Amino acid sequence: MQTLSNSKPGKKKINPEIKRQKNQERLEKERIRQRKTMRNLIIGTVAVIAVVVLLIVFIPNNNNTAGTSSSAPATFDYAQLPFKGKTDAPVKIVEFGDFKCPICKQYNEQIVPQIEKDYINTGTAALYFSNFPFIGEDSKTAALAVESVYHQKNEAFWPYLDSIYANQKDENTEWATTDYLVQLAEKANLGIDTAKLREDIENKTYAKQVEAQYDKGEALQIPGTPSIFINGVQYTGDLGDYKALKQAIEQAKTAAGSEG
Repeated sequence: MQTLSNSKPGKKKINPEIKRQKNQERLEKERIRQRKTMRNLIIGTVAVIAVVVLLIVFIPNNNNTAGTSSSAPATFDYAQLPFKGKTDAPVKIVEFGDFKCPICKQYNEQIVPQIEKDYINTGTAALYFSNFPFIGEDSKTAALAVESVYHQKNEAFWPYLDSIYANQKDENTEWATTDYLVQLAEKANLGIDTAKLREDIENKTYAKQVEAQYDKGEALQIPGTPSIFINGVQYTGDLGDYKALKQAIEQAKTAAGSEG
């Protein structure tokens, strides 16, 4: 399978072998983070143990405001990303994700619904998605597929995202094929042109957009997926701890209110 082209006008070409090695190193670190986060997600379902986790993990981090990075806020071209919620919401949450990432699946199935209930449905926050396909070649295929769906209809992007995660297979196997991704779109009844979806995947119609999103993640030095930015500030806390994440969102909401 061909890799996404790195050739861009006026941009230094990245050695594919160096990029492959960097992704391999990131993948090893990500697997360690996945095991830790998966454990915390499971622990989070038991209220008593969750209190212990908060006492052990969250309290020592009070010097770092709500688990957010202290670096200058990143800027995003929000108009170019799939979104859920109101575009004028005071809080903008960007997720960098890879559809082969099992923690992305856990995050989107367990944490996002809570964010949606508490903040998106109330108009406080808008959720955005940015591709960071680093796990395998078919991660890029899935990224090309969701970009095609987004460009046909933004509203179709989110049920398609849910469908891919619901039907996610082992990250060590190449399962996100064109046929499988088109099949999922057809079963999800997205109201899009699935023939065009297939054509866009095969022709890599949105390769530049996917590559630009990947490059953005690289520039921000994200450790892996999922990586979350709240109003441009990277959330560095435990994504399995919704209470801590909620505090970071509340602080972003307060800061946005004081600014405008």
